[in-house]
Amino acid sequence: MPYTTLISAPELAQHLSDPQWAIFDCRHDLMKPGAGARAYAESHIPGAQFADTEADLAGPKNGKNGRHPLPDAQAFMQWLGQNGVDSTKQVVAYDNVGSASAARLWWLLRWLGHERVAVLDGGWEGWIKAAQPVTADVATPATVRFSGTPQSTWVGAGDVVRNLGTQEMVLVDARAPERYKGLTEPIDPVAGHIPGALNRLYKDNLGPDGRFKAADQLRQEFGALLRGTAPDRIVHQCGSGVSACHNLLAMEVAGMRGSRLYPGSWSEWVADPTRPVTKD
Repeated sequence: MPYTTLISAPELAQHLSDPQWAIFDCRHDLMKPGAGARAYAESHIPGAQFADTEADLAGPKNGKNGRHPLPDAQAFMQWLGQNGVDSTKQVVAYDNVGSASAARLWWLLRWLGHERVAVLDGGWEGWIKAAQPVTADVATPATVRFSGTPQSTWVGAGDVVRNLGTQEMVLVDARAPERYKGLTEPIDPVAGHIPGALNRLYKDNLGPDGRFKAADQLRQEFGALLRGTAPDRIVHQCGSGVSACHNLLAMEVAGMRGSRLYPGSWSEWVADPTRPVTKD
């Protein structure tokens, strides 16, 4: 049975020696560059490769395309192949930031049409709490060829600008409420949000144990927020297109498939001063 959204620590533990599985450590600290790589070097899930959110899960920045631009599809597929991932592998991603960076890798693979990818529910902390094995050894997978086809699962800044008039899409902003409201902005040069966007902090998808809430509860909460809007009209964004993937994953867990991502998100939006912003 392929895993396409979430996988538990005990379920993953059963497949640590399975050559048809590939595990990625996506630990990341936005305010401490290199912290994820250092943590990985100290210990990680056996067989896991490190995925750098800044370098591996994003493309080059040009000052106008956001802090984590969508990577070039061919370059990303080459990186996957170099890390032992072909189109048949079951991929599992985990991190230590509530699964936001892991969800980014999940979304990127889904963008390329790869369905066999899941996020470790509970992340690194849940793995340790469950007393599962860890290692400092780094595996070296054989290079293979990943073949995928980019899907129309994202929108660009131009689409969002046009939507200000058409309102065909409904944006959901995954940032903290105080950033969404423009009360504070610790990272980007402008505070506020895109006009018309709703707010759903990605951490609200998790329970006190750090695991995703039950599908029924997520369905109820997103239903209350979206008020009957069909999932295929929903576009997720955040500060840079990472934590927004968490909301997209949560909707998938809830059985609400079809929403899309605005990868450039707020950091791209405010790079052009002609684009409107709202505070409330």
